[in-house]
Amino acid sequence: MKVHFIAIGGSAMHNLAIALCQKGIAVTGSDDEIFDPARSRLARHGLLPAEEGWYPERITEDLDAVVLGMHAREDNPELLRAQELGLKIYSYPEYLYEQSKDKRRIVVGGSHGKTTTTAMILHVLRHCGVETDYMVGAQLKGFDVMVRLSETARVMVIEGDEYLTSPIDRRPKFHLYHPDVAIVTGIEWDHINVFPTFDIYRQQFARFIDLISPGGTLIYCDEDAEVRRVATENLRTDLRRLPYRCPEHEVAEGVTYLARPRVPLRIFGHHNLLNLTAARLACREVGIGDAQFDEAIATFEGASKRLELVKATDRFALYKDFAHAPSKLRATIQAMREQYPGRRLVACMELHTFSSLTQEFLRQYAHTMDLADVRYVYFSRHALQLKHLPDLDPDAVRAAFADPEVQVFTDSGAMVQCLKALPWEDRNLLMMSSGNFDGIDFAALAAELQLKNN
Repeated sequence: MKVHFIAIGGSAMHNLAIALCQKGIAVTGSDDEIFDPARSRLARHGLLPAEEGWYPERITEDLDAVVLGMHAREDNPELLRAQELGLKIYSYPEYLYEQSKDKRRIVVGGSHGKTTTTAMILHVLRHCGVETDYMVGAQLKGFDVMVRLSETARVMVIEGDEYLTSPIDRRPKFHLYHPDVAIVTGIEWDHINVFPTFDIYRQQFARFIDLISPGGTLIYCDEDAEVRRVATENLRTDLRRLPYRCPEHEVAEGVTYLARPRVPLRIFGHHNLLNLTAARLACREVGIGDAQFDEAIATFEGASKRLELVKATDRFALYKDFAHAPSKLRATIQAMREQYPGRRLVACMELHTFSSLTQEFLRQYAHTMDLADVRYVYFSRHALQLKHLPDLDPDAVRAAFADPEVQVFTDSGAMVQCLKALPWEDRNLLMMSSGNFDGIDFAALAAELQLKNN
């Protein structure tokens, strides 16, 4: 079998390409730009294209399938050639469904918490010896490739992104998976470039629930009013509905414990405890008991960039987090406050996504950073240019956060210098972004700040 990937360098695309290669399928691919970690991982598996660019001559009649990534355009020359030849063209969500339609599919949807909840389910199932296929959007400890497709696993766990499927298929990705078990962790307006109103955005989750397999299960966060509304407005009588809330817990000497039974965790924060409860309910659906779940989840260290500890001493810690949407900022800052009540908190966030860099959306960030003691916001004017967005006035950004003490930077180097000038004894630093603050080396920064305490 031969499969060609158009835009092979994408986060999910390159993982799917590697997974198919590991199954013995002949895989080729093209892209006009490929960055690490995709570049080095594709090279390691012999899948890195010899040169970047689009080459329609690579699209031949003997291809069994073409997988089209969202990064490609409708006029992509390889796509046009595949259409001309009448080849079968899949988006990666379509291909995942084709590979999993005979398996029990657990799909994790929501505006936030998808990756962590998916990671928790996978961690527990692996710990309990349940063979599982999967697709998850972040690197997980102990998992080499973030997509697994096999002939033998009877369960597949999928992180269900609500963004568009491909340039020729404008459906949200999670509408293609038809889950047997669906999870909705939260609903908060995002991706305003394709969902221009909150009502349109919320409708995508209503449709997600409609697409659950007959007799399936809906697991939903009952603490989120929008999720509860969408879940309860659905009139299907064949669905099992399992609402969840934050479990009883306590924080003692810097460790969060589940209560009854008392289980020490390596993660923390109200939002992570919600994710944990969703994962528990999903694992029950495939036969994992609570005692097994507790034993496994006690060893879970989190997904990459989700409250990920960079460096810690007895009086200082630096964490990085993927938080970028308003609710994510609130939840992550609150988690740091609860875990380290005796320390001051310096919080930095980068406006990096299309939505966050849009003037009309910015007001959603009002008061989201209030719980931090020092509050920095950074955005790159180059990022605005790449996204074809108008310039932002730093004063307008500060006004959107409704906080006169927020300091706004357009130069990440200047922000780092301000960080270095602060005292760091009994303080924590939280760096939040879906980007990387224009290449800040977090480990090096932590080492420099740590020296100030010595």
